[in-house]
Amino acid sequence: MTEAAASAVRPPADLLAGVRVLDLTNVLSGPYATYQMAMLGAEVIKVENPKEGDLARKLGASPALNAMMLGTSFLAQNAGKKSVTIDLKHPDGKALFRDLLVTADVVVENFRPRVMDRLGFGYEEVRAINPRIVYCAISGFGQEGPLSANPAYDQIVQGLSGVMSITGDAQSAPLRVGYPLCDTLGGLAAAFAVVSALFRRQHSGEGAYIDLAMLDATISAMGWAVSNYLIAGVEAQPIGNQNTTAAPSGAFRCADGQINIAANKQEQFERLCDLVGLSALKTDPRFAEREARKANRAALNALLDDALGAQGAAEWEDLLNANGIPAGRILSIPEILAHPQIAARGLIHEIPMGQPGLETVKVCRAGYSLGDSQPAARSAPPLLGADNAEIFGALGRDTAVLETLKAGGAI
Repeated sequence: MTEAAASAVRPPADLLAGVRVLDLTNVLSGPYATYQMAMLGAEVIKVENPKEGDLARKLGASPALNAMMLGTSFLAQNAGKKSVTIDLKHPDGKALFRDLLVTADVVVENFRPRVMDRLGFGYEEVRAINPRIVYCAISGFGQEGPLSANPAYDQIVQGLSGVMSITGDAQSAPLRVGYPLCDTLGGLAAAFAVVSALFRRQHSGEGAYIDLAMLDATISAMGWAVSNYLIAGVEAQPIGNQNTTAAPSGAFRCADGQINIAANKQEQFERLCDLVGLSALKTDPRFAEREARKANRAALNALLDDALGAQGAAEWEDLLNANGIPAGRILSIPEILAHPQIAARGLIHEIPMGQPGLETVKVCRAGYSLGDSQPAARSAPPLLGADNAEIFGALGRDTAVLETLKAGGAI
């Protein structure tokens, strides 16, 4: 670890210490939500199907890890958690889960609506067992409405939400965002909602029911694209790598790659013209004023591309930022992960894994730090059922009972 990275790493955060979360979720939206809680010190217990566990255990770029049920998709957001196995359809599994619910503060599930009701663990049933429970149900479309029963994956929500309609340009749209945006937004919203409910419970003693829809969370996060239509009646259009609110603001070509430049203010535009050798544009009627620049965006971009081709993207990045013009190279994922900024922030966390062929695992911390601590996973992503003995033993099930439950398929 570099000196900069070491200085960025603080003790693990414990803001949620003492909070027990039962994580019944799979793949991404729910696991990402509970990962945020685990990094803040909550005890997150993944309650997994004994036969297969979280589907993400078999998903990822490494077939070898998928075969080990440690797929990279699972490793990415399950560090710091514990794993127990319970068949929620088995009578003995139901009894075990009821006992576990008594000890919990939070339940998070992302089954389709009504599945937990059919299993006997809908909110009303769980609240009867533990009135202080914070129960978060994550689904694609929420528990009510004409789409509520539909199955949902991230791409389905990207399409329905309007995200794909404004991604890309006139030729390529509709286009999928290159990572599971809606799952991630849903997970962040769920984590925020759960922690808010826990804060209220601290004062009132009340539990809560949270109906989290990925579609709702995505549309809520679309900001100007939605408000421009709701308030001004203007429908967002796909404009590729350009920023619809200003010009020049978008991606431009340099000698060796592309760079984003956001000269959104008048003084930034004028300074940019001077720096790239196009001072005459400051008084050109096509570009002198903000709205004129937006109307003549294509002509302005072509002139800037020609001028920026004189140097590499890194040189322009340094020069423009030094002069108060926001600019940044367009990097690949390997390039940004190797960037000194990431090391200085201590964003990547390496955790001992201790598995053959996987001695350590690198995961991302949360995207923020605290003054005296840092959200971070305290342990590696768990093997399936690794914590059965610890968690179920504390509920009064000794080794002989656990063997019987396992032989009967309850765990």
